[in-house]
Amino acid sequence: MATPDRIAQEMEELRTVIRHHEERYYVLCDPEISDVEFDRLLHKLVVLEGKYPEMITPDSPTQRVSGRPVEGFASVEHTVPMLSLENAYDEAALITFDERVRKGLGLDAKQPLSYVVELKVDGLSITLLYRDGLLVRGATRGDGTRGEDVTSNARAIGGIPLGLCPKVPGDLEVRGEVFLSRLSFDRVNIDRVAEGEAPFANPRNAAAGTMRTLDSSLVAARGLGAYLYQLVSPEPGSGWGEGLETHGAVLEQLHGWGLPVERHWRRCAGIEEVLNYCQEWSESRLGLPFDTDGVVVKVDRLDDRRRLGQTAKFPRWAMAFKFPAEQAMTRLLGIEVNVGRTGAVTPYAVLEPVQLAGTTVQLATLHNADDIARKDVRVGDIVLVEKGGDIIPKVVGPVLSRRVGGQSAPVPFVMPTTCPACGLSLERADDAAVWRCTNNHCSAKIRRGLLHYAGRRAMNIEGLGEALVEQLVGQELVGDFADLYTLTVDKLTALDQHGSKRITGMATKSAAKLVVEIDRSKDKDFANVLFGLGIRHVGEGAAELLARRFGSLPVLLSASLEDIEKVPGIGPVIAQAVRTFLDKPSSRRLLRRLELAGVRMVSHRSSELENPQTLTGQTLVFTGTLQLMSREQAKQAVLEQGGRVTGTVSKSTTYLVVGKDPGSKLQKAEALGVDILDEQAFAKLIMGEASENQEASD
Repeated sequence: MATPDRIAQEMEELRTVIRHHEERYYVLCDPEISDVEFDRLLHKLVVLEGKYPEMITPDSPTQRVSGRPVEGFASVEHTVPMLSLENAYDEAALITFDERVRKGLGLDAKQPLSYVVELKVDGLSITLLYRDGLLVRGATRGDGTRGEDVTSNARAIGGIPLGLCPKVPGDLEVRGEVFLSRLSFDRVNIDRVAEGEAPFANPRNAAAGTMRTLDSSLVAARGLGAYLYQLVSPEPGSGWGEGLETHGAVLEQLHGWGLPVERHWRRCAGIEEVLNYCQEWSESRLGLPFDTDGVVVKVDRLDDRRRLGQTAKFPRWAMAFKFPAEQAMTRLLGIEVNVGRTGAVTPYAVLEPVQLAGTTVQLATLHNADDIARKDVRVGDIVLVEKGGDIIPKVVGPVLSRRVGGQSAPVPFVMPTTCPACGLSLERADDAAVWRCTNNHCSAKIRRGLLHYAGRRAMNIEGLGEALVEQLVGQELVGDFADLYTLTVDKLTALDQHGSKRITGMATKSAAKLVVEIDRSKDKDFANVLFGLGIRHVGEGAAELLARRFGSLPVLLSASLEDIEKVPGIGPVIAQAVRTFLDKPSSRRLLRRLELAGVRMVSHRSSELENPQTLTGQTLVFTGTLQLMSREQAKQAVLEQGGRVTGTVSKSTTYLVVGKDPGSKLQKAEALGVDILDEQAFAKLIMGEASENQEASD
């Protein structure tokens, strides 16, 4: 009979073998064994752990997937903001970046300066927190200061280890990219088409959509991978971050802990070697098993990075070089138009299928009728197509040397005068480039509006996709947002399938889940409702400002045009659009029906009654690292008291709030005579206490 020690050894050997094959599949995209063999190994471990549950370890591969949906995603505040990267589109921009870095470090053109270059994986940014060697949290980038807690989904990604080896004491935060390999992307889309769902447009969209699903078992099934490239500043006294002086050393250390690191990174001695690396991968990137749209160039020495610092958006020590857009020639088979949620009717190109940047392209952007006329694009032309940023195909223009002449020559495009969805006349303002359908009952506008209303940034109704919306509108079950709240499981399961993109009826389980999602949306904040309504010109930011200022629908309804215009950040164009929408009888009826359905029309985060608007009309800018509160908390406090926060110092800036290690904004504020506050003075300001403006000290 096997001894406990022998059983424990066998289980640990199995875990080691399984982790090895997870790395081969999810990280290197080069599996050594078949899926059946891998499943057999995993099943053997599951059986052993079932017999000896006391021997299960937290980092065992069997602990990845719970197999059940989570309830939703909590918000996570990042300890250090997740910044974006400034982009370079040609070699000249990289050379300028090198000159700027050298100037910031006080180096001349002949002094040595080392860079690390990495392939820019086209996926979704993620941050992972390990505590005493075990994965305890995963979060998305979000807006850079706050993201979504996706721990259960991160644990389901085979390439992300549940435990570090060797164990690392204390908290360790690493950041990187979640992606879907091209092989997995093709497999996922085949499955989606077979199930009657629309295929994902590209691997990046697929990765992002997968990480936002509430079912971690689905995340595991799709085969996401991950590469990590950043070690967030270690906690003081932890010890494990000591001795890491370069980014190259950080990447080697990450790999040493068992974390997945994209292996094609290189240390370059100067900008010439960087340019050679960019040229090399611009030509050979399509041979990779994953999508990449560029190269990330980073100053190697970490102390140099600290000296260079960062702006509000970008680190000064890094730049992303974007590969030139790949182009191809194909025939333009037709020009069709699409109706958006605001009634905007935009043309798009129908192309003879062509391979472009690793995908088959059949549709491309044409912007508007004026743009088509300017480029002189005609149906039947051979056209040049490219992917802007390797993502969205667009028609660059016709290849005139290939245009047929005589009677068979292509004729210029004429924009339709009637809506393709409802047949009513289109309109265009004198100063506008876009034609619009003004029919509020247009089925295309209703469909697009419903998708916007259900979107993640609005009411976040999971499961209300394009195919289902088309059914609901086509069969007259839903004609506006309020009708969504009348849907029942019986209505959804009884949908007639004729004329629909879907092949089978909606299952009872899926219908019940959707009804729950719709009901849950009733408690979204008033800002989400305002954004979801799709009022022209009202984006997320404007909706947030309006909800904070007026607090509830009744107060907003009673506000005059002048009252709305006075809200900092809301100009006359947005104010007029809001007032026009609210004054329509149809809008009032819709809002009343939403209220009766139980949709919350009060802001969670307002209002003047709770927060006196002491900063109304004042504009604040922040620089440096705040110690008393996070940058997001400070911004929130200003907004709640009617103030405005911008990222640039100008003559209209009321105060510059200065934290530790301020940037160039301080010098600009001093030159313009802008009042400067240190953190203590800012705290007094937002607490309503009188204080003298003062210069910030070091």
